Amino acid sequence: MNRSVRAAAIGLTLAWVGALQASVRSVSQEPCAPALLSETGLYEANRPGAIARGVRQFSPQYPLWTDGAKKARWIYLPPGTAIDTTVPGEWTFPVGTRFWKEFTFNGRKVETRFIWRATAERWIFATYAWNEEQTDAVLAPTDGIRGAAVLAEGKRHDIPGEIDCRACHGTTRPGPLGFNALQLSTDRDPNAIHGEPLAPGMITLATLESEGRFSPRRPELVAAPPRIHTSSPRTRAVLGYLSSNCGTCHNPAGETSFTGPSLKHSDLTDGDDVVARMLQYATTWQVPGQPDGSSRMLNAALPDASAMLARMRSRRPSSQMPPLGTVLRDEQAIAAIEKWIAADLVKR
Repeated sequence: MNRSVRAAAIGLTLAWVGALQASVRSVSQEPCAPALLSETGLYEANRPGAIARGVRQFSPQYPLWTDGAKKARWIYLPPGTAIDTTVPGEWTFPVGTRFWKEFTFNGRKVETRFIWRATAERWIFATYAWNEEQTDAVLAPTDGIRGAAVLAEGKRHDIPGEIDCRACHGTTRPGPLGFNALQLSTDRDPNAIHGEPLAPGMITLATLESEGRFSPRRPELVAAPPRIHTSSPRTRAVLGYLSSNCGTCHNPAGETSFTGPSLKHSDLTDGDDVVARMLQYATTWQVPGQPDGSSRMLNAALPDASAMLARMRSRRPSSQMPPLGTVLRDEQAIAAIEKWIAADLVKR
């Protein structure tokens, strides 16, 4: 099927799905994701592409890898509300908070993900597929859209459905993953893997504190911005990358079964201690070609025998890490971690 025919077919399918979902929404009293991205509050009314007043852009210092996608991210906090920071590592967002993340591949917008705290009990997760004209995006089916964009020969990007979103964002404490104290710190890591520059007007911890958006107030986040403390700049950058790409699951509070060093953003204050525990941690997943029981998360003596590297290199569903959201290896990250093990860990 050529591109124009495929695009027309997808367009007709999405239009039908949008009409059906709008019909369901009209008879339901529960808040639902709108049928169109333009109805979610991201854009000014009657001004296509113009970001709405009150919607603010941000950029996490350690971006999540998604097959090389270019991303843009926004947040809307309702006027007069604040983020509950009573538990520093577990922010609670006010009702009405909205997040958007736009994915662009090969110069074309493919999808925009939407997270909305619609009520005190409910977060809504939705994805929107951009039309061929790039004028708006339509709510994707609940099971997503497979093969929405070409990434490489034989590799295509899938737009996730609601279930896919919740698999990463969780069900017991759902919410955003890349909007936290470490990611918004003004002490940004200049060596961050896939690091993005801060554009004028982007939200940081200093912005949120100065505008009274924390409750209780957190002046210490401005006076001493959070960072991963290590003896090596490479270790800081690698742990930052792991916090975004692995820490969602690899932490004791996560919803998946996991034992080992926590890679959650709030557990990486002492980076060197985390690395020491990673070097000692024996994995149940066995590195191919290694004797049973000998696999370690990190192996300074035999870097290629590190379970972490072996799983990052794999794109087999049974072994790849991260397990969701990517079909291409992150070659830049793999090279950075290989260099880090060779340059820093062999000295331990």
